Amino acid sequence: MPPAATAPHPVDEVLPLRRMIPLGIQHVFVMAASPISAVFLVSQTLGLPSALTVNLLSATFVLSGLGTILQSWGPWKFGARLPFVMLPGGAPIVLFLGIAEQYDIRTAVGAVILAGVFYFVALPLFARLLKYFPTLVIGIMIVIIGVNLIRVSGLLVTGQPGSPAFGRPSGILLALVTIGFTVLFFRVLRGGLAQLSVLLGLAAGTLVAFLAGATGGVDSVVAGPVLSVPTFLPFGTPHFDIVAAIPLMIFSIASMAEATGQTVVNAEIVGKDIDVKRAASRTIRGDGLTSLVGGLFGTPLMVTSGENIGIVRVSGVRSRFVTLTAGAILVVIGIVAPIGRVISLIPAPVVGGTALVVYAIVMGLGIQLLRKVDFHQQSNMVIAAAAFAVGLLPILIPGLYDKFPGDLRILLGSGVAMGAFVAAILNVVFHHLGRRPVDASQEDITQLAHDEHHHPAAPADRAGPHEIREPVDSRAPRSEGVTAGAEEGQVR
Repeated sequence: MPPAATAPHPVDEVLPLRRMIPLGIQHVFVMAASPISAVFLVSQTLGLPSALTVNLLSATFVLSGLGTILQSWGPWKFGARLPFVMLPGGAPIVLFLGIAEQYDIRTAVGAVILAGVFYFVALPLFARLLKYFPTLVIGIMIVIIGVNLIRVSGLLVTGQPGSPAFGRPSGILLALVTIGFTVLFFRVLRGGLAQLSVLLGLAAGTLVAFLAGATGGVDSVVAGPVLSVPTFLPFGTPHFDIVAAIPLMIFSIASMAEATGQTVVNAEIVGKDIDVKRAASRTIRGDGLTSLVGGLFGTPLMVTSGENIGIVRVSGVRSRFVTLTAGAILVVIGIVAPIGRVISLIPAPVVGGTALVVYAIVMGLGIQLLRKVDFHQQSNMVIAAAAFAVGLLPILIPGLYDKFPGDLRILLGSGVAMGAFVAAILNVVFHHLGRRPVDASQEDITQLAHDEHHHPAAPADRAGPHEIREPVDSRAPRSEGVTAGAEEGQVR
C-alpha cells in the first residue's frame, strides 16, 4: 500500500508545534471579542465590582479554552473531534441576566447548573424534539436574541437610565468611533485580516479612549498577582429554582438543534464523513459538560461556536489540533492575571460599540434564516407575528410584567424563551396537528447544511470569507446551519 493510503485525515493531522502555535493564535484573535463582550455585559448590567469582573473574565477565558480543547480532542463520548471552539452563548447571557435581575445572581448560577444537567437528561429525546424547531422557529428566536442583545449592549454605551452618566456624549462618541473603525477595517482589509475587523475595531476604540484620557490608570495592570485561578462559586452557594431555570432549559433544546446543524456544517467544510446522530451527541455532551462546570465558576451557558470556520476556509488548515492549541492559549490568557486587568481597562462604551456590531449581525443572521421560510403561507406569517409580539413586548417595554407573581414574571419576561415557546407551540398547531402537510421550511438539517456548503448564496445574501462574520457570538454563525430537525424527528 502506498503511504498516502494510510495517511490520517487532515482533521486528525498533528502539525509541527512551530505551525500550530501561530495558527492557534490566529483563532484566538477571532474569538477574543466574544468573551470580552459577554463579561462586560454581565458586569455592567449587574454592577459587579472590578475584582469580580476580572475574576469572571478569567473564568470565561479558561472555560472557553477547556471547552475548545474538549470539543477538538474528543475524549470518550465528549466532543465532536472537529475543529470547534466554545464561547459564551448570546441567548444564554440574556437569559442569565434576566434571571439575575428577577431573582438574584445565585439563582441565575443555579439555573445555569440545572440547564447543564438538563442537556444530559434531554439528549436521548432531542431527535424527536427537533421537528418542533424548524427554520421558522429558530429564525424567530435568533432575531429576538439579536434585538435583546442590542438593547443590553446599548446600555453599555449610554449607562443605565436615571443615572448621572446616562447619555453622556463622550460615551456615545466613543461607541460611534469604535463602530466606525470596525466598518473601516472591514472595508479595507482582506483575507485573514478581515476576520479580525471586530477585534481591531475594539483595539482602535480603546486607543482613542486612552488618548482622550477615558481609560483607567495603567498602574493597576502591574499591581497584584501575576497568576490568577478562577474562583470556585464566586457568587456564593447557588440557589436552585426549577421555575427560574425553565427559560434556559427551553433554550437548551434549541441549542441542541443548533449543535446538530453546526456539527454537520463543520464536517462538510473539513470534508469528513460522520455519523450525524453520533457526532452531534458528542458535541452536545461537550456543550453540557462545559456549561455545567462553567456554572460552578459563575459563567453563563457555554456553547459550541462556528466563529473559527472562516479561518479554516481561508487557511485551508483543517486540523482539530490547531483549535486544541487555541484552547490551550485561551486557558493561559485566563490564568495570567495582568492580561485580564488590561482587558478590564477597556471603557464600557467601547465594548458596547463592539457588541452592537456583533449582536446586530446576530439579528441579521436570524433574518437571513427567515428568508428561507415561505411567508406566502398564511400559517407561517401568523406564527411569526404572534411569536414576535410575545417575544419583543417585554424587551421593548421593560417592567411590563412587574406586577405579576414572581415565577410567572420570570417566564413571561423572558422574550427569547417566550418567543421560541410560542413559535414552537404554534408550529405544532399549524403543521403537526391533524396531519397537515409539513411546511417547505421544515427541511432536513443535513440537506440544508449540504446545500449551504455546495451551493452558497450570492454575496449580498450570505457572509463571505471577507465579511465580518466569524467574530460573532456563539449562536450567531451556528444558526446558519440550523434548520428543522430531520423530517419526522430523525437525524440522518
